[in-house]
Amino acid sequence: MGDYKGEYLGLIQRADANLRAWLAKRPTEAALEPDLPIIDPHHHFWDAAHRGTYFLPELLQDIGGGHNIVSTVFIECQAMHRKSGPPEMAPVGEVEFVNGIAAMSASGTYGPCRVAEGIVGWADLMLGARVRETLEAQIAAGGGRFKGIRYGVSWDDDPSISKYASRVVPLHRARDPKLREGFAELGKLGLTFESWQYHPQLSDAVDLARAFPDTTIILDHVGGVLGIGSYRGKRAEILASWKKDIAELAKCPNVNVKLGGVGMTTFGFDFHERDMPPSSKELADAWRQYIEPCIEAFGPNRCMFESNFPPDKQSGGYTELWNAFKHITAGASAAEKKALYSGTAARVYSLTVP
Repeated sequence: MGDYKGEYLGLIQRADANLRAWLAKRPTEAALEPDLPIIDPHHHFWDAAHRGTYFLPELLQDIGGGHNIVSTVFIECQAMHRKSGPPEMAPVGEVEFVNGIAAMSASGTYGPCRVAEGIVGWADLMLGARVRETLEAQIAAGGGRFKGIRYGVSWDDDPSISKYASRVVPLHRARDPKLREGFAELGKLGLTFESWQYHPQLSDAVDLARAFPDTTIILDHVGGVLGIGSYRGKRAEILASWKKDIAELAKCPNVNVKLGGVGMTTFGFDFHERDMPPSSKELADAWRQYIEPCIEAFGPNRCMFESNFPPDKQSGGYTELWNAFKHITAGASAAEKKALYSGTAARVYSLTVP
C-alpha cells in the first residue's frame, strides 16, 4: 500500500521546525472576508517519523488564522491502519482513529469548528465485490461520519515523477475490471469516490465516471497537473490538453472537483525553494490558471475549495491559502461564493449547511 511519502516529499526534506521557521519569515496576513463560512473538504491527520505529526492541535492552530472554518472533511492518508487482523480490514483503523478526533471536536471543547464532520477512508477496490465487508465495517466505525473512499491511482513512468507516487500501481489501474467490480459496491452503499490521479490519466477518470453515472465522484486537486520532471517547462502545452480533459469530465454530472492541491511540489511552482514564502496574491496569480477553468467548466455548484493541508503547507500558510482563493473569487456573487466555499462540500458529503 505504500508509505505515502510521495506527495509529501517536501515534508520529509524540510523538518517541521524548519518549515515553521520558513513560514514565519512572512507575517501572517489578515484573513479576507472573515465572516464567509468555509467547509474545508480535504485535509489529513498523521503521526509518522518520515512526515511529522499533524493532529488536532496542529490543525486548530492552522485554522485559527481568522477564516471562518465551520467544518472539515478528513481524507485518507493510510494513518493508523490496524496492525493485526485481516489485511483487508486494516484501513478500518484509520476511520476509528479519525472518528475519535471528530468526537473530541464535537464536544465543543476545542472550538466551534466541526473537525472531521466527514471522513473519507481507503479500501482495496482490487478485492472486487469482497470489498463490501470492509466498507460496511468503515460505515459502522464512522458513527455516521464515513462518506466514502479514496483509491489513489496517481502514477507516471518517469522516475522523477514515480518517486512522488503514494503507491506503485499500473498506469491504467482505473480501467481494471476487478477494481470496477469493487467500485460498484460504493454506489450500492451510497458512498462517494475520490479520484486522485495525475493529469495524463484523466481519460481514465472520464471513462470511470461514464461507466458509473450514479456514483458521486470527486476529482481531487484539479486533476493532478504535473510540472516537474519530463513535464517541466511545458505548462502552456499541458494546460491546453488538461482543459480538454476537464471539459470532458464536466460533461459527467456525477463528477465534482476540488479546487486546491496546487501547492504540492509536483505542480512545479517551486515556492518551497524560495527563501521567503509567497504572499496570497502571488499564490493566486500562479493558481488561477487551474482554478478558473474548473469553475467555468463545472460551475460553482460542482466545485469546492480545499486546503489539502498539511501537504500544501509547502507553498505557504493556511490563512494565505484561503486568501489566495478569495483573491481569485473576488468578482464572484454571494451565491457563487457560498457554493464554492461551503455549499458544494455540504451537498456532496451530506454535511451541516452553514
